[in-house]
Amino acid sequence: MIRLLFWIALIAAAFWLWRKFKISQQAQDPTRLDDPLRMVRCAHCGVHLPTDRALRRGGEWYCSQQHLEQGPQSSR
Repeated sequence: MIRLLFWIALIAAAFWLWRKFKISQQAQDPTRLDDPLRMVRCAHCGVHLPTDRALRRGGEWYCSQQHLEQGPQSSR
């Protein structure tokens, strides 16, 4: 009887440690984004890109300096 209780306690402790380890690994996941980037559309060519790579003039976003200088495209 004591041997059975020992094995049950050992299995329960191993399961508890495994779950604790998995939870800590998920909390430290480097691929998880804390603040996702917002995507914007270039007013000239329509390409979507993140705001940290886009250029802004007024209320319009552009993908490159050339498109910023050319301005928004009138016909799409």
